[in-house]
Amino acid sequence: MAQYGLNSFVNNQTNSSNGSNAQPQLVPVRVKSIILTEDHPKFKDLGEWNSLGAIEFEYVSNPSGQSNVLSVAYPLYPNTKNYPLINEVVFLITLPSTGIGLTWNATRSYYVNVVSLWNHPHHNAYPENPNVTPPSQIKDYTQTTAGSVRRVTDQSTEIYLGQTFLERSNIHPLLPFEGDVIQEGRWGNSIRFGSTVRRGGGRNNWSSFGIDGDSLTILRNGQSPSASEEGWIPITEDINKDLSSIYSTSTQKIPLEASSTSYVSYKTDSPTNPKEYKDNPQIILNSGRLIFNTTQDHILLSSKKSINLNAVSSVNIDAPNTIIQSTNVYLGSKDATESVLLGDTTISLLKTLVQNLQSFMTICSTLVGVPAGTPLAPLNAVASQLTTTLSQLNTNLDSTKSKYVKTA
Repeated sequence: MAQYGLNSFVNNQTNSSNGSNAQPQLVPVRVKSIILTEDHPKFKDLGEWNSLGAIEFEYVSNPSGQSNVLSVAYPLYPNTKNYPLINEVVFLITLPSTGIGLTWNATRSYYVNVVSLWNHPHHNAYPENPNVTPPSQIKDYTQTTAGSVRRVTDQSTEIYLGQTFLERSNIHPLLPFEGDVIQEGRWGNSIRFGSTVRRGGGRNNWSSFGIDGDSLTILRNGQSPSASEEGWIPITEDINKDLSSIYSTSTQKIPLEASSTSYVSYKTDSPTNPKEYKDNPQIILNSGRLIFNTTQDHILLSSKKSINLNAVSSVNIDAPNTIIQSTNVYLGSKDATESVLLGDTTISLLKTLVQNLQSFMTICSTLVGVPAGTPLAPLNAVASQLTTTLSQLNTNLDSTKSKYVKTA
């Protein structure tokens, strides 16, 4: 039976002279172009959207110079994409192609990780000929101490990295701690699977409490705008300065400076200030704006204790119907003692009172004195005037009821 896939490819690569298995070799190549849009000149020739992420390359050991004929390699991993920049160096490996159904040795080139020349997440490109770079960049590429990152201090970006990628000299890598697993983007966005490191010498702000090894996950999008221009110096996340953050903690105390921490509505057991909370797990979302939106169903907020809405300016609710079902509702203060009147019941009682007064005033307005038939002029006048007023009041009582707020 024919064998397919990587195992059959490797197992069938036998050396003709001694019969030993020949393993695929990793070869360093420099990226010359990459297909990311349909505007690339090789887009149609290489399979249209099936060519997404394919690179044209030249061998580092044998540059092609100005040749227009370049070899092509495709991404190795189908689910995790790490597209290189132009002039970055990647590893090349030769593995089976879709032609293995016809012949076992059908192959093509694939590329894997970008070579970390500068050990920096922003970019790891290296010019084909650093000796012809401008003087401002020569020290960056040829005089850097072995093992150090490239130190761009003049905002220069002479090396070509692509049509839209503009180098920034102030993008910092993250400072790692023992056991960390870190995924870093090129623009100060990152995910850290880390932990409490109390013996880390105070180099982060999440290890002042807890036990070494207590788990912590930090998702950060955008480093602090106030980070230094010395982009080769590693930094740690700062929840108060990074652009957007999600912290998933276990026991850590996170020094979040919340915009508002007024909990005067609580009589007892008020919430702990966010920057003082510790011992128990929590998830913190922090950004310039938060939006929770559903397109089909509810937003459900459920809490073991309370749900606190805390704002500097106001809490606004815009909805066709606002329903609050509660045993006790306090308005204005947690110590409120005055009861709210039932509108319909109050109006009904007032109407009864007004109608009885009207009847009494009607009698008073027609009373006569002694001798018989002598009008009681002052009483009659006042009674007539009050009768008119009571009639108007009775008519307007219904208008005092709210059209929108109901209570039970």
